[in-house]
Amino acid sequence: MTEDQETVAAAVTEGYTEYYDQTQEVFPGTPCNNGNAKAFSEVFLPTLYSIVFIVGFIGNGLVVWVLIRYRQKSNMTDVCLFNLALSDLLFLVSLPFWAHGAIDEWIFGKFMCHTITGLFMIGLYGSIFFMVLMTLDRYVVIVHAHSLFSRNRSAKMGLILASIVWMLSLFSSLPNIIFAKEKNDSGIKTSCGTDFPEGTAWMSLTYLQMNLLSLIIPLIIMSFCYSRIIPTLLSIKSQKRHKVIRLILAVVAVYFLFWTPYNIVMFLMFLQRKGYLLSCSWHTNLSLAMQWVETIALSHCCLNPIIYAFAGQKFRRAVLKVLKDQFPFCFSHCTNLSRQLSERRSSIFSRSSEYSSTQIA
Repeated sequence: MTEDQETVAAAVTEGYTEYYDQTQEVFPGTPCNNGNAKAFSEVFLPTLYSIVFIVGFIGNGLVVWVLIRYRQKSNMTDVCLFNLALSDLLFLVSLPFWAHGAIDEWIFGKFMCHTITGLFMIGLYGSIFFMVLMTLDRYVVIVHAHSLFSRNRSAKMGLILASIVWMLSLFSSLPNIIFAKEKNDSGIKTSCGTDFPEGTAWMSLTYLQMNLLSLIIPLIIMSFCYSRIIPTLLSIKSQKRHKVIRLILAVVAVYFLFWTPYNIVMFLMFLQRKGYLLSCSWHTNLSLAMQWVETIALSHCCLNPIIYAFAGQKFRRAVLKVLKDQFPFCFSHCTNLSRQLSERRSSIFSRSSEYSSTQIA
């Protein structure tokens, strides 16, 4: 591979949030026009990040709020839900900074570059790891209902496991945090991204780690656990079993639907780093595709509260109770309005019945 090709491969894959670098050269005198990817990042990326931030912050914030209010009655599932929402909030906090960096240059300094990269990566890995932990928890409760662990699923046990998950998330994020730095793109604008040392294996290891930890290993664990959970539920004579099975299938389908495209593009960029797919069209298409699939993957955090929390009847009742306590006027007004509409419908129905009976008579 020529020196120019090595430069392109390194530049294309130098960070997770910088997929719209300035003009690169694949061969001497042949510039790669990355204008479409750059225009998309400046116009649409901040909008998409803002939508994900607002929706995700409201949903996950509500989950955290409710679980804190009812922390005295918490069990292991509640602890996992709380930490899942907290990890989603961590990387949601980083999105406004990336959105600003897409529009303008990075103005927040070196320390904030390390910090925001850390929040993003720890929250990302934490969200994935807590989903896996909740899957394992379901597996133990349903398949091994009489085991010692199943009988000791206390909040304390949940806190111990949550601490281990957070440490694993931090450890997995360390390469991105350590090598995060402010960069000057062709002397035009300053950006924040991960810049791995040249001639080292850190870039390849980080890409492979992302594929393994966000797709392959969760796929193996979830497939095994749910392949045992579903037959166990089918053997139980309960009216709710089909609802639970549909929820389980939805959890798995939504997770892999949102994360598989991201990992495919990541793998293609890894191949580009290794010297394959080196052309202007691949560079431009992957730069544009990464922004789409990254946004889709991040938007999964908006669905987590719906899938894991609001789908439960107990949690829905807790949310309604908290909202009624905090906003009594709104709920009393809505209740009165609902009652008035109900009375009106009853009145209209009675009048129409009276009219019909008169006509028939």
